[in-house]
Amino acid sequence: MKILTLECSGLVASVAVAEDDVLLAEYTVNYKKTHSQTLLPMLDEVAKMIELDLQSIDAIAVAGGPGSFTGLRIGSATAKGLGLALNKPLVSVPTVDALAWNLYGCEKNICPMMDARRSQVYTGIYTFEGGRFLTKQEQEPVAVSEIVDRLNQSGEDVVFLGDGVPVYREQIQERIRVPYQFAPAHLNRQRASSVAVLAMQYYKDGKLQTAAEHTPEYLRLSQAEREREERLGKGL
Repeated sequence: MKILTLECSGLVASVAVAEDDVLLAEYTVNYKKTHSQTLLPMLDEVAKMIELDLQSIDAIAVAGGPGSFTGLRIGSATAKGLGLALNKPLVSVPTVDALAWNLYGCEKNICPMMDARRSQVYTGIYTFEGGRFLTKQEQEPVAVSEIVDRLNQSGEDVVFLGDGVPVYREQIQERIRVPYQFAPAHLNRQRASSVAVLAMQYYKDGKLQTAAEHTPEYLRLSQAEREREERLGKGL
């Protein structure tokens, strides 16, 4: 099984190709350029480097959300375009789940945090037991204070990762009451390879979509939609 994977749900742009248990290629960039500038050139470069015939892939995986509204739209549009052109199914992988997968084998609580603005993060709580990936709390947008309090209530060690960590690091450190760590640089951001590994399992479980069916999971309204609702609520 060969899967092409796209991940641009946050600040990082990442493209990977995995075949069975082998990661054939991964190209990851965390820089100032927009995903609309980087994603397709990265895909093209990966395809050239491994002499990839796009018709040889079995599916296209994409980080399906939550995350940056713009990033998710770019990833979704690219995956849908490829799926339609190649007549291949899509595999949508929850962004926060894939971020937690970076810490494979960690038996402490794993708490990914993606900055969702307004003192909120897209987050969840995960762990591994005997190599099995367990979801203790499914991904959701929540206040930083609330997720830290839940971790305190668990009484268990925790590892934090994600682009929300540097934004809310001081708040986390002030509030956390259980032993904690911050994941190192090579593990603390989104990676297409982690999305690919989960996508392999999704594919085997039959969790596929057509390109036409796929839509990102935003988990909350965009700022423009929130402002519109506020105006309507005030009768403006």
